Amino acid sequence: MNGSQENPEDNCSNSVASQHGGDGEDDSSFRHGAGEDDSSSHCGAGEDHPYQQMDLMSPALEEKHVEVTMLESNLHFPPDLQSHLRQSTFSDSSTSLKFPLNNNSGETNNFQEDFEIYIFVKAGIDGESIGNCPFSQRLFMILWLKGVVFNVTTVDLKRKPADLHNLAPGTHPPFLTFNGEVKTDVNKIEEFLEEILAPPKYPKLAAKHRESNTAGIDIFSKFSAYIKNTKQQDNAALERGLVKALKKLDDYLRTPLPEEIDANSTEEDKVSKRKFLDGDDLTLADCNLLPKLHVVKIVAKKYRNFEFPTEMTGLWRYLKNAYARDEFTNTCAADKEIEQAYADVAKRLSKS
Repeated sequence: MNGSQENPEDNCSNSVASQHGGDGEDDSSFRHGAGEDDSSSHCGAGEDHPYQQMDLMSPALEEKHVEVTMLESNLHFPPDLQSHLRQSTFSDSSTSLKFPLNNNSGETNNFQEDFEIYIFVKAGIDGESIGNCPFSQRLFMILWLKGVVFNVTTVDLKRKPADLHNLAPGTHPPFLTFNGEVKTDVNKIEEFLEEILAPPKYPKLAAKHRESNTAGIDIFSKFSAYIKNTKQQDNAALERGLVKALKKLDDYLRTPLPEEIDANSTEEDKVSKRKFLDGDDLTLADCNLLPKLHVVKIVAKKYRNFEFPTEMTGLWRYLKNAYARDEFTNTCAADKEIEQAYADVAKRLSKS
């Protein structure tokens, strides 16, 4: 079978959380690592550095620079991001990394540093790099798109640092502190950021069309059933269920938005040419869906040799445009991180 890649109420009703809050998907499986128990060590096995901290100036536009001050100098970034880094050491105890990134959004050096923002995300297998967690990536993308200065700390949950428990008892990443106030609910964090980091100083990220917030809503639940299935005789039906969910997303991406329709046009079967769910700009809906869609793409290929059908041109156009954006590619966990997170979850098929 051919194939390849999953929520808040702000002041307007078109936010993702208000639409996705009860989407029927098992978000806890993403939050805690591919459906593993909270106590599992899915986030990485590094033993020397439970925390790796860096200050990130989110590049909202072209010709941007990000300054990174790390507690240790061996923090690992995703491969695509590493290629942009130029290292210069200011002192023996810190390392500053600066890189210009093209976000295809324009040109500005006007970064906002009005707030003290720290985001804590799940560490990878090595305990240092960015781990597999679409929720962490979702928040990372939002802050990057907002164009604010923020700090990222990768947390090795295997070590369960005491200071993490003191800061947010019983909470797993991702969570965020905003001017010292701890916020742990991803949907509410998204709501809060959209409300506080608002125009005219910060871009509005909420989708204009409510349908954009629910596009792809059932993909992960279908994927989860498909990847966890152990019965060979059920595989084909479950795969068809996943394809059907992907086709619904493809149909939405191929259908023109109202603003794309020319009332004077005689063209009957016009296909949308927009880049993302809600138009040519990334929105909160994309920040929610793209990280999960990427996980589905990687895991289904690895463990079921399933790729997104090539005839789903809207879906592939969407992914192509997403992979061209630094805000997405540079916040993705490495493919092997994602594959490893599902190593014990993806079930082998048997005839019994």
